[in-house]
Amino acid sequence: MRAAQSRTTLLAIALTAFALAAQAQSVSLQGMLGTKALLIVGTGAPRAVAPGETHQGVKVLSTQGDQAVVLIDGQRVTLRVGEAPASVGNAPPSGSDRVTLSADSRGHFITQGSINNRPVQFMVDTGASTVAVSQSEADRIGLNYKTGRRVMLGTANGTAAGWLIRINTLRVGDVTAYDVEAVVMPAAMPAVLLGNSFLTRFNMRRDGDQMVLIRR
Repeated sequence: MRAAQSRTTLLAIALTAFALAAQAQSVSLQGMLGTKALLIVGTGAPRAVAPGETHQGVKVLSTQGDQAVVLIDGQRVTLRVGEAPASVGNAPPSGSDRVTLSADSRGHFITQGSINNRPVQFMVDTGASTVAVSQSEADRIGLNYKTGRRVMLGTANGTAAGWLIRINTLRVGDVTAYDVEAVVMPAAMPAVLLGNSFLTRFNMRRDGDQMVLIRR
């Protein structure tokens, strides 16, 4: 009887460990100690991790300023101090491999989504090379864009200075993409432009007033 109970207990422990391993893993950057990244993994205590070192399955690839590039379950993610935790794990990074968008009366594909878990409104722009966020919207959702690389951007009124950044998580419908290149620009925009740094990760199919994005 005791042997059977022991086996049952061990099985329960193994199943619990498997379930925990399958859950998404939350990783945040709390600060920098020289070239070391001060990481919090899950509910653990902060740990200073140097480039090339690994802590609880999270490998630090490089650090610069107040950001760190890490590798989590084979996914390359850019973490920034003060931003929402990145959440990746052994489970699929999104609930689906496709999303269907409907055109509005003007033919624009506008949808709700999120950047780093903050709600935003997107508009598909196949002519934009990257995702584009207005400076006011970036401020609203707490993007730490001023640590990004300064770039000159072409606008309807000529050129303007902006910032080239990486977005940790970008979600549209049930689909999530990680480490997405984006630009933050001073010009006002009605929505975040969903450009090709996101769109090229999908096959696009147009059917009347609907657009279907299917993960490659």
